[in-house]
Amino acid sequence: MILEDFQKLSDNSLTPKEKLQYVKDKVLLEKYNQIEYDLYYDSELYKLQAELVNLQQWVAKHKKRVCIIFEGRDASGKGGSIRRMTEHLNPRSMRIVALAKPTEVEKGQWYFRRYIKEMPNPGELVFFDRSWYNRAVVEPVMGFCAKEQYDKFMVQVPGFEHMLYEDGIHLIKFWFSITKEEQLARFNARLENPLKRWKFSPVDKEGQTRWDDYTYYKDQMFGHTHTIFSPWMIVKTNIKKEARLESIRYILSKFEYDGKGESGTTLLPDPNIVQRYHRTIKQMDF
Repeated sequence: MILEDFQKLSDNSLTPKEKLQYVKDKVLLEKYNQIEYDLYYDSELYKLQAELVNLQQWVAKHKKRVCIIFEGRDASGKGGSIRRMTEHLNPRSMRIVALAKPTEVEKGQWYFRRYIKEMPNPGELVFFDRSWYNRAVVEPVMGFCAKEQYDKFMVQVPGFEHMLYEDGIHLIKFWFSITKEEQLARFNARLENPLKRWKFSPVDKEGQTRWDDYTYYKDQMFGHTHTIFSPWMIVKTNIKKEARLESIRYILSKFEYDGKGESGTTLLPDPNIVQRYHRTIKQMDF
């Protein structure tokens, strides 16, 4: 219910019975709208997942290499989007990569080495749940890397991604953007749910108190690593289901695969939700 509804309830011309009926009707309408959207979401997700199956078969047939990375603040919906994208894909030609913190040996190696090992093979799609961009945002914010390491990364990453591009890898970079208030609500929901508490880490806890630091390093990352051959795509919404549907549409829109469009749904993402990074774009997690 919104402010106008409460103003109407304060109208003395309505009897208590009429006020009660008004509330019931309003609540029923809201529930109906939610049910209607959930049915739409389920239908659209099914169609888009069928399109993803067609895309995967085309990738395997033509030996393409597709690498999709998911970045964003904690609880921005990266993992949930990956799960919906991969739910019905063939695991033989698809991988999800979510690397743990580097070992002592890996810390002494070239930073990109452990990610190079995870690059897609011919005919494979790889989904990165966080990526080498840990060094661009999380690590400097949390003090997990030295300034020299950060500076070196920011210089090297455009060249690294250009090499991937020249080698024929299709790289898609998503940043999932949510508001500070939405992140807090999702944190609280995790803590209240015994099945999701494991998702809440000490790093997550710092997400709210260091919000402005994250914003600074995020903006630096966009400014230094958004390129013609490797652009950042910002998924800007507080609604998880919208983020999932529109990010899938964007991926599908980038390839001319066999059977494209057979599902009958639109494969073009909503431009109000999925936007190519530009300095003038107002993001939700500013």
